[in-house]
Amino acid sequence: MEILHDAGNPKGRFYIQQDGETLAEMTYVWAGDNRIIIDHTEVDDRLRGKGAGKQLVQAGVDFARDKKISILPLCPFAKSVFQRVPEIRDVLS
Repeated sequence: MEILHDAGNPKGRFYIQQDGETLAEMTYVWAGDNRIIIDHTEVDDRLRGKGAGKQLVQAGVDFARDKKISILPLCPFAKSVFQRVPEIRDVLS
């Protein structure tokens, strides 16, 4: 699965498309210059069980590491991924 990124300001998203249709999306909003807040994650039933949501969170983590910023996961799904995967907690706000 290819993770795409719309790096908006103040809002952005990581998403997965198939045949021009968005099947999974994780949205975020900038909170200052050094932090993003993940506020929503949604995965279409066609991708459930394939790790799409976790891949979106990982893309956000990679983005944060690259930009040297932190993440505040308000979205319950993203928060659960951070709780289950200690290796990504270095970017937590």
